Amino acid sequence: MHFTPPDSIVRCPIDTAFKIIGKKFTVLILRDMLFHNEKRFNEFLSSVKGINPNTLTTRLREMEKNGLIERQIFPESPVRIEYHLTEKGRDLLPILEQVSAFSMKHAPEIFADNQTSSFQEVCGRDPCSF
Repeated sequence: MHFTPPDSIVRCPIDTAFKIIGKKFTVLILRDMLFHNEKRFNEFLSSVKGINPNTLTTRLREMEKNGLIERQIFPESPVRIEYHLTEKGRDLLPILEQVSAFSMKHAPEIFADNQTSSFQEVCGRDPCSF
């Protein structure tokens, strides 16, 4: 017997969002762009724990294809490449802030002193101040 999901499940907006940002490391790259203003390949390679250069290259290409980031090439020697968030990418800021707030509320053990911290303390700025 073959199950056909209802049309509402096939066109689920949550599923669609996770197809865009749900691959391993994508959200962490976005985090570093949004919260730490990182924009260069080696910065991401250093800050995203466990990512290798091939995976980083793949994720950056996928993010560019999905319209989350733009790549800017500077004709210098050596060539410098920077990645910048598009408006679509910046629209993810409140979502990532909510994910952060959820974690701070429900997983305070991630902090060294086992105390919940404010968004300001963790991220160094007020929520939604981009």
